[in-house]
Amino acid sequence: MIYGLVALTQAGLLVLLVALVWRMLVLARSEPLLTRPEPLVAGAGHQSVQVARTEKPVLRQQKRQTSTDRTELLTHLHILAGLQERDCRISGLELSQAPEAVRAYAAVWLYGAGCALCGQSERHSDALAGLVAQIANRKTGIRQAEAVQAIATLTSCGVLLACFRAGLEGAEYWQGHQYVQPENSLYAAITANALI
Repeated sequence: MIYGLVALTQAGLLVLLVALVWRMLVLARSEPLLTRPEPLVAGAGHQSVQVARTEKPVLRQQKRQTSTDRTELLTHLHILAGLQERDCRISGLELSQAPEAVRAYAAVWLYGAGCALCGQSERHSDALAGLVAQIANRKTGIRQAEAVQAIATLTSCGVLLACFRAGLEGAEYWQGHQYVQPENSLYAAITANALI
């Protein structure tokens, strides 16, 4: 009995060791080789190697900056969504239990806020709509597909458009003052433009 347990433990350790070696090889192949020396080429080829070396760090910096901007946008949207969800709850409107139309209004308000907080090149993009739909799903319970649909058709409904505008103006004001004016809040946008 004990010999069987020892043999089973040894087999398990061997499997783990093989998995570790395999993972290390995969990681080593996917990482850029920073320590590998480039072959020295004389003449014009040497200059092209130098150009290639200077271009790579620039591309990496741009990727980091884009991911930092996305992270910053995600953080700001979570903060705004949390503040507005809390404001609605205090005022007696539970977004998670509200009708689907009201949740769509909240998603569109958040999309307006996202447009105010992101760069001009990212406004009205599918990536922003997807990010907003994901946050709206977490905060209100609306399905992501329905949030994206509401965002895509926001110009077809006056209430959706008014909520978008309130989110846009509310987030612009929030950037400088760290609070949303009551007339541009999510609760005010929903109650002023919809019958709830």
